[in-house]
Amino acid sequence: MTTDLWMLVASAVLCVLVPFVPIVGLMQTPGGAAWGFGNRNTPHPVPAWVERGRRAHMNMVENLAPFAVLVLVAHLAGKANATTALGAEIFFIGRIAHLLVYVAGIPVVRTLVFALATGGEILILSQLFR
Repeated sequence: MTTDLWMLVASAVLCVLVPFVPIVGLMQTPGGAAWGFGNRNTPHPVPAWVERGRRAHMNMVENLAPFAVLVLVAHLAGKANATTALGAEIFFIGRIAHLLVYVAGIPVVRTLVFALATGGEILILSQLFR
């Protein structure tokens, strides 16, 4: 399997694991487990980092689909090469950094690592037009 496809798999696994970050915070709040296993009809107060973790997950979900399309099209079109592999690696590393920085609440750096991950996608896209 190519590096591009491995990074796609790793990104999908990351997307599956990210929800566990806010779950840890929820379970540490009084009544968090009961609220989590219940119908969640009422809001439950949680630390700010828990909400940032939820938003980080939604952001990952929103960005995984375009990344997957780019990687799969590059692979199927025979355009996968060292540049697409680098782009996929940059995307994955950028997404890990985005998660960590987002949960930590560092706003400007969050935007920069988001741009880094997007840059990885642009590298892959550039190879589709070669």
